[in-house]
Amino acid sequence: MNPFHWSFRSQFLLGFAICGALLGYAFYVQFQLGIEPCPFCIFQRIAFAALGIVFLIGGLHAPRAPGGRKAWSLLAFVAAAVGAGYSGRHSWVQLNPPAMPSCGPGLNFIVEQHSWLGAARKVLLATGDCSAIDWKFLGLSMPMWCLVFFVALGLGALYAGFRRRHHHRFHR
Repeated sequence: MNPFHWSFRSQFLLGFAICGALLGYAFYVQFQLGIEPCPFCIFQRIAFAALGIVFLIGGLHAPRAPGGRKAWSLLAFVAAAVGAGYSGRHSWVQLNPPAMPSCGPGLNFIVEQHSWLGAARKVLLATGDCSAIDWKFLGLSMPMWCLVFFVALGLGALYAGFRRRHHHRFHR
């Protein structure tokens, strides 16, 4: 049951499941706990979604050739690195808050002022206070945990794609 010994397909599908669970929890925090996401949160969600899609397609494809596995793992690593950049910057903003928060109004106000299409554009600009720490677990805020997960998933993708596979002539 050691995931380090799983097949490329199993490791990538596990990465997809983790991304899905993290996105599900983010929506739970937003809609059930009432914590509004900020622009950095939205971009981190987009990065988790992109990473999850890469994990899903790579896991379903499951190339036999080492070059294919390496390509999928590098693509996943790039998505994780982008997400780590956003979560790292968000963590820095939380640790060094600006004098005047400027993340913008909530989604309901934006929908009332603009059409749904306009609201979709505005969501990427601002919905909550980026420097506010509304949630903590084990002393880390949500963007800090996102950073941990982006780094772990990125390194896991590299491990899945670049590890040496032992091919035995006879199965034991």
